[in-house]
Amino acid sequence: MSVAALPDLDALERELTAGIAAAADEAALEAIRVSALGKKGSVSELLKSLGGMSPEERKTAGPAINGLRDRVNAALTARRAELKAASLARRLETERVDVTLPVREAPAEAGRVHPISQVIDELTAIFADMGFSVAEGPDIEDDFHNFTALNFPEGHPAREMHDTFYLPTKEDGSRLVLRTHTSPVQVRTMMSKKPPIRVICPGRTYRSDSDQTHTPMFHQVEGLVIDKGSNLGHLKWILEEFCKAFFEVDNVKMRFRPSFFPFTEPSMEVDIQCDRSRPGEIRFGEGSDWLEILGCGMVHPNVLKNCGLDPDEYQGFAWGMGIDRIAMLKYGMPDLRAFFEADVRWLSHYGFRPLDFPTLAGGLSN
Repeated sequence: MSVAALPDLDALERELTAGIAAAADEAALEAIRVSALGKKGSVSELLKSLGGMSPEERKTAGPAINGLRDRVNAALTARRAELKAASLARRLETERVDVTLPVREAPAEAGRVHPISQVIDELTAIFADMGFSVAEGPDIEDDFHNFTALNFPEGHPAREMHDTFYLPTKEDGSRLVLRTHTSPVQVRTMMSKKPPIRVICPGRTYRSDSDQTHTPMFHQVEGLVIDKGSNLGHLKWILEEFCKAFFEVDNVKMRFRPSFFPFTEPSMEVDIQCDRSRPGEIRFGEGSDWLEILGCGMVHPNVLKNCGLDPDEYQGFAWGMGIDRIAMLKYGMPDLRAFFEADVRWLSHYGFRPLDFPTLAGGLSN
C-alpha cells in the first residue's frame, strides 16, 4: 500500500474518538479498542501496511499512523478512567456508610461469661488461697459411689425415682444414676488419695425437681478435709472466711443449727447474717435477718470405713452448697430457670466480661 492509498487518518481518528467518547461502559469501550487496535483492527492494519511501503513513504506514513495509535490509546485510557470513576461514584451512593454510628464491639468485648462459670472461678480462687485443690468426677455414677459409700440406708427417699434419675437396668440388674450430688467425687478422692486431703468438688448434679428455685440439673460445690486433727473449729473458720471473701464483706455472723445428713455426724445447717429490709435486695454482713446457705458436718465414720480409711486414725469434715443459689443471692437474680434458657439479653445483663478473671487481690466480681 502506498501513501496515496492510505485512508483519511484525520477522519478515522475523529470516528474512533467519537466512538470512544460515546462508550457507555467498559464492555463497549473494549469493543472499540479491539476494532481499532486488535489484531485485525483498523489502526493495526494500517501499521501492517508500513511493511509494503518504500523507505521514503514510511518516513511520512510511519509517524502519522503511530501518532494515530498513540492518540487512540490515550483516548481509551482517559475514557476508561472516567467510566471507573463513574462506577465508583454509583457504588458509593448505593453503599453509603453512616460513619456517625457507634463502632461495633470486638467479639472479646461483646461476649459474656455465664454467671455460673464466673462463680465457679470465684469459688476456686477463694479455696485455692486456703490450700484446696479442685477434684472432679463423672456425671453418671453407680449406686455404691452415689449412695452406699455415703451411708444412705436402703429405702432412703433419695434412692427413689421421684428424687433420682435412673438409667435403664443393666443385664446384671444394677442401674446407674445421674449423680444427685457431687459427694461421689469425695468418695473417689478418699479411695484414691491418702490423707491429708483438702479438695473442693464443683460440678453438675441432677434431681427430679423443677420450679422457680429448683431445676432438674443444677450445680453444687462440696468441700472435704480429711486429716488426723481436723475439727469443727477448722470448719467454722473456713466457712466464715469463704463467706466474707465471696460476698465481699468485712465481717459476717454465722449460725450453726443441728441437722441430719446420712454422710456426716454431727450434721449442721448454716445460716448467715443478712438484711432483707429493702424489697428485692439482700445485704450480707449486716441486719438482723438470717439466711440458710449450706449444710455441713463431720464425715461419718461409716463413710471413712467405706472409703478404706480408719476412723480411729483419721477424721474430717465436709460441706456443700448450691452454686446457682449463691450466685442468685450475690448478684440478685430472681429466677433460677433463666440460668438455662440461653437468652443472650439476660446474659448481656448478668454476664461478666471474659477477660476479667476473679482474684482475691483484684476483686472477685470487679
